[in-house]
Amino acid sequence: MLELRSPIGRAAAFAALAGLSLTPAGARQATAPPHPAAYAKTGGDIVGYGEIHHPVIGRGGMVVAQNGYGTKVGVQILRKGGNAVDAAVAVAFAEAVSLARAGNLGGGGYMLVHMAAHGGKPATTVAIDYYGIAPHRVTPDLLLDKTGKFDHALTWSFKGVAVPGTVAGLWAAHSRFGKLPWAEVVQPAIDLATDGVILSDAEADATAQEAKALAKDPGARAIYLKPDGSPYKAGELFRQPDLAATLTAIRDHGRDGFYKGPVADKLVAAMKANGGIIDQQDLDDYHADVTAPVWSSYRGQRIAYMPPTASGVSVAEAMNILEHFPITRMGWGSVADLHTLAETLKIASSDRRLVGGGPDWHTPTDGLASKAFAAKRAALIKPDSSLSAKTMPDGDPYPFEGKDTTHFSVADAQGDVVSNTYTLSASYGAHVVAPGTGFLLNNSLGNLAWGDWAKTHKATEVVPGKRVGSTITPLIVFKDDKPWLVSGTPGGGTIISTMVQLLSNVIDFHLNIAEAAERPRINQYGGDGPLEMEGGYSPDVARLLEAKGHEVVPSKTMGSTQSIMINGDRFLGAADTRRPDALALGVR
Repeated sequence: MLELRSPIGRAAAFAALAGLSLTPAGARQATAPPHPAAYAKTGGDIVGYGEIHHPVIGRGGMVVAQNGYGTKVGVQILRKGGNAVDAAVAVAFAEAVSLARAGNLGGGGYMLVHMAAHGGKPATTVAIDYYGIAPHRVTPDLLLDKTGKFDHALTWSFKGVAVPGTVAGLWAAHSRFGKLPWAEVVQPAIDLATDGVILSDAEADATAQEAKALAKDPGARAIYLKPDGSPYKAGELFRQPDLAATLTAIRDHGRDGFYKGPVADKLVAAMKANGGIIDQQDLDDYHADVTAPVWSSYRGQRIAYMPPTASGVSVAEAMNILEHFPITRMGWGSVADLHTLAETLKIASSDRRLVGGGPDWHTPTDGLASKAFAAKRAALIKPDSSLSAKTMPDGDPYPFEGKDTTHFSVADAQGDVVSNTYTLSASYGAHVVAPGTGFLLNNSLGNLAWGDWAKTHKATEVVPGKRVGSTITPLIVFKDDKPWLVSGTPGGGTIISTMVQLLSNVIDFHLNIAEAAERPRINQYGGDGPLEMEGGYSPDVARLLEAKGHEVVPSKTMGSTQSIMINGDRFLGAADTRRPDALALGVR
């Protein structure tokens, strides 16, 4: 068999497999979508719509979030004259009330902010890392059992809690870019906690599934379960007075309302009483990192990614690899398309071993995100066989150096946008609440390398003060130097693959943002991991992929992208239906 030594040669072979012809010299030429007139005689519809799913159209700004309460609060802030950052902060606090399994005060996350030029100030884009940090008293054996192996059950306790960053991150964003007073953007969440929210079927079901685990902690049991131990049901009013009191302290004292004073005292006391290790020094020392994004591009579209410890660099690497292949010409969902995507994700997953946080590790971000490094990694992909751990060499980017989560996107009429993903790590985090505080705590320390895992994963080694890493990767795509697409997703280990496919769907296949969100997805971990497929693909596709060496397995839904595409004065919102209760809403 002819050996293909370049991505261009392999692209030609892929094209041959799909019955395609390539432009000369492997030129990357996107095929234009059919003209709308082509649909006029199909489908029995005189209008001739070209796609099944359609975005919500709004003007004057838009909010898209996984929870309707959060969306409505954000739109309310925009209508009051607040900017995208004001609305984003309000949404985050609101979802701490209405989406307890993911929205949070006791977790952390990542935010990308783009502020358009205003009042003589130039446009700016920043990344705010407010994910958890390992307490200063952490030791490598904290979450190990008596045999020296990682005990995942210990992450569902006060021991598994990283220093929470959400309040510090929201404070950092608002203090730099907010327009309305801090108290005004926090107040809607206080009102929701005081007056109560009506539980949806989705939220009631989620709590019921975790009721046994929540019941083990007195603080969590008192809030999320009834006195008889049963969970609240759909349609019932759910009030949270302790959370309202904590939010009031945050409203009145800003960052210090959480990291100092009565709220901090209750948190530290609960840690001491339950084997946790966070103390007042950890709370005093916590800070959000405000830095530049990782900048890259895909087929000419400039993209801002979240830098490590988030996983934007992994998405950037994957897109840079895909850029070497004629994805558009392969056809969406074809065997050639899915094979190329799966192989790309294997490589990016393998290279994630180099992504970690300080103070002991420096991620080779420039190298991982470079076009030259991607070209070397793309050369590994063959059209007729699948990579394995044995046949995939470790990548060396240094020469090129220069589990439940929720996302929301916000855009205002002045050109400002926010892409924010935050989390408790697992659904309901560590399933523990410091009595009197009203909020769940994260279990993010489980993201570090414990036990034998630490031997091969130095980037995520357990170190005091270590900034914990995540697969989270909010992003902003620019067109003509203005935000065009704002998106992100929850989904744990499927986040990277979800974002890669969303970008390919809108850029390679020219799908509207709603259609791009609703198409079925695949996920692929490292070299010997299975290729997971959502429902919606033909069984013939799975069979043909298996013939190339993939181990194909069915999967439940992956991710839940909450996206805004900006088209002139129109805001096109897509609330991914994979998770119920999501809502896209324009200011008007």
